[in-house]
Amino acid sequence: MIGLTKRQLLATAASLAAVRTARADTLPPHEQALYDAAKREGELTWYSGQVQAETGEAVGRAFARRYPGLKANVVRSTSQVAFQRLSQDMQAGVAQCDIFSSTDYGHYNLLKREGKLLAYKPVNMDGMIPSAQHADPDNMFQIYYIGLYLIAYNNQKVAAADAPKSWQELLDPKWKGQLAVGHPGYSGAIGVLGVTLSRMYGWDYFTALEKNLPQIGRSADDPVTLLNAGERTVGLGVSVAAPLLSKARGNPLTIVYPSDGTLAVYSPTAIPKNAPHPAMAKLFMEFAAGPDYAEIMRQFYIMPLRPEVPPPDGALPFDKVKLIGASPAEIEDGVPAIKEQWRDTFGV
Repeated sequence: MIGLTKRQLLATAASLAAVRTARADTLPPHEQALYDAAKREGELTWYSGQVQAETGEAVGRAFARRYPGLKANVVRSTSQVAFQRLSQDMQAGVAQCDIFSSTDYGHYNLLKREGKLLAYKPVNMDGMIPSAQHADPDNMFQIYYIGLYLIAYNNQKVAAADAPKSWQELLDPKWKGQLAVGHPGYSGAIGVLGVTLSRMYGWDYFTALEKNLPQIGRSADDPVTLLNAGERTVGLGVSVAAPLLSKARGNPLTIVYPSDGTLAVYSPTAIPKNAPHPAMAKLFMEFAAGPDYAEIMRQFYIMPLRPEVPPPDGALPFDKVKLIGASPAEIEDGVPAIKEQWRDTFGV
């Protein structure tokens, strides 16, 4: 990836400057009360498998601007690795994580059953789009990220007329040696992709896909690096954000919303019950439900979940996209089996 141009840097700086950075004395009462308590804690740690490190650091800076004197430390990894780290912390009786964000809904169902989450409903959730509200009736977790996963291709290597328009078209032998995809053992989103497409087309879909010898990475967005380098021409199951951000930085990428449906991954965020900085964690949950967070997401081409913040440039609004996906129960029950089938079929 190349860096931002001077014009893009100026535009980004101007837009980020427009994000509200209210001083403490202008905070609404519910945030002010949490801010006063959080100042005694100082900082929090965010385990995130939802956003890339660059995006997470931008969120951390915006959080610190809104709440002077506080700091958000971002620990970025794939969702399965983030969950493994959190689980190891809990098993060892170590309290390090204040906020846990994953693309695998099953993580939260399990943590809730085990009594390891802290209930909290942010007041700011009332301003979110309806599909992001009411994730859990007991408010053990909330939805701040709805990832859209689709197809992307290198438009210097593939003509628009020849590009795959559906998940099924990726099985065409002409794509042999040209595909790239993440791994459900690391990426929660690819686990959901496996559950959804195997429900739609059977596991035979992936058996056929293997014959085209896709390059298997870890993160759902690993294919973007390969597309930029021209090592592969088509990526499947990549987030809408990664190729659009890469395109804005001068790379020859085009996205395709598959005709048989774009994968929507509803991704929760929660506070572990043993969070060492609970006031900070609750304040972060308020921040993530507010418009400042949505503006940062838009800057990095992630779909914002506040109605007053428009979709990123080049992305369709939710109501213009045919969405497919899996239920929380299907994800929890299906992803472990998908990981094993994946390894058996692809050998990795």
